[in-house]
Amino acid sequence: MTLVTITPGFHENERLMVANLFWQAFKGKLGPVMAPEHKALAFLTEVVDPQFAISSRNSEGALLGVAGIKTVKGALVGGSLSDMARAYGWFGGLWRGLSLDWMDRKFEPEVLLMDGIFVSETARGLGAGTALLRVIKDLAKARGLKTVRLDVIDINPRARALYEREGFVAQGTTSIDPLRYVFGFEKQTEMHYPVS
Repeated sequence: MTLVTITPGFHENERLMVANLFWQAFKGKLGPVMAPEHKALAFLTEVVDPQFAISSRNSEGALLGVAGIKTVKGALVGGSLSDMARAYGWFGGLWRGLSLDWMDRKFEPEVLLMDGIFVSETARGLGAGTALLRVIKDLAKARGLKTVRLDVIDINPRARALYEREGFVAQGTTSIDPLRYVFGFEKQTEMHYPVS
């Protein structure tokens, strides 16, 4: 088994890699809104913020995956309408921004809100995702928070199985009608990990 280490953030020269990993993990969910891929990657590369990231790496230091968090100060994937417009033009940026804003989860007191977790395909099964989740749970405990929250979509049962193995419990499933025609999924489940 590959040794997995956890480091805060990521290096500036890893922005494109982080954007690519994010896109590979979430294009099923966000692809219909954020496509075409080259524009999505341009946007993501510009806005991913290492201050809100925790990375898993192999023994050589290569990036395996990232977990993001969202706070009142920012998120792993933030960005403004101007950032969207630089990638998609003003009209394309406006409708995409409004669509993504509808999906946005607001910060909640006493909750560590995850802003995505993703691992490279070559690192799946090596424990990189599990290690990231465990560090996120430890971070919530160290901050005195009560819950870690994430959302998982109906087309990602593998991720949901990992979250359940790590003690996350479904709190409810929401249909995104009528936006299921805009996004690449129909339902999302809110999951919580109760911090002891």
